[in-house]
Amino acid sequence: MTTINLPLDGKIVPYTLTGTPIALAKRDAKAFPRIAFAAAHVVADPLADNDPWLTPAIDWERTLAFRHRLWDLGLGVAEAMDTAQRGMGLGWPEARDLIRRALSEAASRKGALIACGAGTDHLTPGPDVTVDTILRAYEEQIETVEAAGGRIILMASRALAAAAKGPDDYIRVYDRILRQVKEPVIIHWLGEMFDPALQGYWGNSDHIQAMSTCLEVIEAHADKVDGIKISLLSKEKEVTMRRRLPKGVRMYTGDDFNYAELIAGDEEGHSDALLGIFDAIAPAASAALEALGRKSNHEFFDLLEPTVPLSRHIFKAPTRFYKTGVVFLAYLNGLQDHFTMVGGQQSTRSLTHLAELFRLADKARVLADPELATTRMKQVLAVHGVN
Repeated sequence: MTTINLPLDGKIVPYTLTGTPIALAKRDAKAFPRIAFAAAHVVADPLADNDPWLTPAIDWERTLAFRHRLWDLGLGVAEAMDTAQRGMGLGWPEARDLIRRALSEAASRKGALIACGAGTDHLTPGPDVTVDTILRAYEEQIETVEAAGGRIILMASRALAAAAKGPDDYIRVYDRILRQVKEPVIIHWLGEMFDPALQGYWGNSDHIQAMSTCLEVIEAHADKVDGIKISLLSKEKEVTMRRRLPKGVRMYTGDDFNYAELIAGDEEGHSDALLGIFDAIAPAASAALEALGRKSNHEFFDLLEPTVPLSRHIFKAPTRFYKTGVVFLAYLNGLQDHFTMVGGQQSTRSLTHLAELFRLADKARVLADPELATTRMKQVLAVHGVN
């Protein structure tokens, strides 16, 4: 067994790895009883001569190779979402390039599932940004995705949250956009725990009242809504909304705290998935979904439940910094050669946080090669002066 010294409660203590890695196996999404998207991260280029806080530098080869890995596992790719640091280092010019490249890669393989984020993040919220300005911004990004042959994930808008005077402004924007889209979209309701600038989305800080406005929009355009992903980290709110959706409209769980039970569902329904944590635990998610497809619920929970404490740690407050944990796990698993992020975001979590992530990843069996992961963890410790 491999042992490593890790920080814990202000001390350095030994930790012995015990997890047996979940085997990596290619799977077809047709074997899954749920639609499952992984919101994918981007791989930074650490050798670029740039100013990391100002200019993103992306390793396109590694970034796109990671998407192929997700497709190999049977998972869909939710492209250019907040997991890709959209609005936290990745601007619209880079997101647009990412979307076009990823759609081209998806077209090269049979059955690759992909949907792409379209929002208004090229606007800077301010008093001069009106609802009409926001509508034009949405239309610009939607046109870009549709012109490249992509499906739309309609992202929440910081500019709309700042400009809207109440629920009617949200209804106006979503009504016009949904009338225009070519194919049914996935609406993304991202909670303020993920992005504080989205506080009061749908015109109300009370999530239940906000939900009523959102449902009004969906009911009016059910033929243009494939589903809604809500990221409120509340299974109760998700189930409440799931039970109120029009027939044929899917609930895509964005609850990185309670996804296992929400995907499994109950006697009244279940959630599909569009999750950032599926980037980090892709082999476990793939194996669990395949087990659920065989109606082996016991195996589904055996595989997925141990990943929940890891996910809750990665997504702990401030939740918007979860991308650091996702990328760190990709580094530990050899999916990129460095722990560098767009915007220098690798600095948003402490060494103690990363050490606990390492322990939980081992217990969840998602360290693909424990020896490699241990070597890389030691390198990160050394950078921080811990040997």
